[in-house]
Amino acid sequence: MPPREEVVVHLLLTIFDLLGTFAFAISGAIAGARHKLDIFGVLVLSFAAAASGGIIRDVFIGALPPASIQDWRYVAVSVVAGVTTFFWHAKVSRVQNAVLIFDAIGLGLFAIAGAAKALAYHLGPIPAALLGMLTGIGGGVVRDVLVSEVPAVFRKEIYAVAALAGASVVVIGNALHWPPQTVTISGALLCFVLRMLAIYRGWRLPVARTSDSPAD
Repeated sequence: MPPREEVVVHLLLTIFDLLGTFAFAISGAIAGARHKLDIFGVLVLSFAAAASGGIIRDVFIGALPPASIQDWRYVAVSVVAGVTTFFWHAKVSRVQNAVLIFDAIGLGLFAIAGAAKALAYHLGPIPAALLGMLTGIGGGVVRDVLVSEVPAVFRKEIYAVAALAGASVVVIGNALHWPPQTVTISGALLCFVLRMLAIYRGWRLPVARTSDSPAD
């Protein structure tokens, strides 16, 4: 990759990473406010939701210490999102299903950023796609666990599949040498659209039938 194009790709990934951090931080802060946590609890939940996916990604690829801890911008973005949501929660939560919307945005941005960073660290296509998925779902899982909710990825909703689809676009685009800007934006949009369609149209994955399962 030419040096100039490499700089552009790195900048794009950083922007997507920070945007994903902000989106997940907002979702974490809203969840904290809804559970009546104090400002410290809201900020902790905000940072946990924002940083967990990136930490998982960086630990797996050996990018240590993780960017979300080493780079002050990630902490600053999380704090800004948390404080803003805490003091203006009523306005932020006016958006219909605010947590789900911001979660879907963060899911798409983190999934493509995770896959792209994995490829930059010379992982193969399949590990890169899986790591992109893990990066996307990590923040939401930690957020839900901390407020004693069953994470969306463990329910029958389409969640991890959407993240995997977005990450796969990045992997396929890289293999075919498509323009990285187009690939990353397309992957993020695909993940976001799939997640939102799953929410509003009720798309779900099949679940195992057991003896006590209700009949359709």
